[in-house]
Amino acid sequence: MSPSIENSLEQARPVFPFTAIVGQEEMKLALILNVIDPKIGGVMIMGDRGTGKSTTVRALVDLLPEIEVVADDPFNSDPKDPELMSQEVRQRLQKQEALPIVNKKITMVDLPLGATEDRVCGTIDIEKALTEGVKAFEPGLLAKANRGILYVDEVNLLDDHLVDVLLDSAASGWNTVEREGISISHPARFILVGSGNPEEGELRPQLLDRFGMHAQIGTVKEPNLRVQIVEQRADFDAAPVEFRKSYQDSQDLLSTQIIAARKLLPEVQIDYDFRVKISQICSELDVDGLRGDLVTNRASKALAAFEGHTTVTPEDIYRIIPLCLRHRLRKDPLESIDSGDKVRDIFKRVFGYSS
Repeated sequence: MSPSIENSLEQARPVFPFTAIVGQEEMKLALILNVIDPKIGGVMIMGDRGTGKSTTVRALVDLLPEIEVVADDPFNSDPKDPELMSQEVRQRLQKQEALPIVNKKITMVDLPLGATEDRVCGTIDIEKALTEGVKAFEPGLLAKANRGILYVDEVNLLDDHLVDVLLDSAASGWNTVEREGISISHPARFILVGSGNPEEGELRPQLLDRFGMHAQIGTVKEPNLRVQIVEQRADFDAAPVEFRKSYQDSQDLLSTQIIAARKLLPEVQIDYDFRVKISQICSELDVDGLRGDLVTNRASKALAAFEGHTTVTPEDIYRIIPLCLRHRLRKDPLESIDSGDKVRDIFKRVFGYSS
């Protein structure tokens, strides 16, 4: 199937509106903040089956604005930012060629559970490279995900080596493929979203730590909300276009808020005293390394931008700090307190804060 036909089919499928999703506030907030600042480092979503994880991720992509890309480029190269261009596009720019530019929706790439490293990273045609003297590269899923979202369902069942590859690319923004002395690199700057069911096993702590945020979601317990969710799904399945129209105003409002937050983010400041207190909390929780400090600072600034102010408040930090630190804590099997509650308790004491 050609890419154009595939894209038109994707656009023809109505997507459940993000603003219609009931509950799961942690997951929705973590996803929005990563869209505002992709350098937060992605989201790991752990929860029961049937709690709307993949539905929410697809709904988020539908909210996002179109981006400018170089036409017919398999890496979604940005025509204005050299850091987000493939080598071929940079060479064309150096030759002062005019680049054809098109607008397209931000891509969401699903990574299949049985994917091979070649399928993910891409392959080099060694025979063609040796006989014709060209770097014949077949792009993989990381190329398609550049400047978009890479979604890995049941990431806790994925081979550890493949998870390492994904996290390395997500952290560096580049993917490098080496075969028989030939090396090819291309931009791979994407938001990594993983999801899984805790009953099927946890990720190793070393890998879990490299996800920026960790959202825990559960099955909605309140009968009234469960009925609302079931009725909404039935209405959407029966008449998806009409259902989407009823949420168009709230969708437009949230989309506008996200775009404004991305523009405001560079102006947001966090007080030095708050940064010291964040690091104090990380130290008291025995968080290894500095990722917890960095992510908490970034996420609190993204939330401030989302709320429309340029100075981070203690309330901003309180809302996001469990999402940033709970998966970095060393687990004590004898401890009954929830890790998120433990983070909040120490936050309240350090900040002198009462919610």
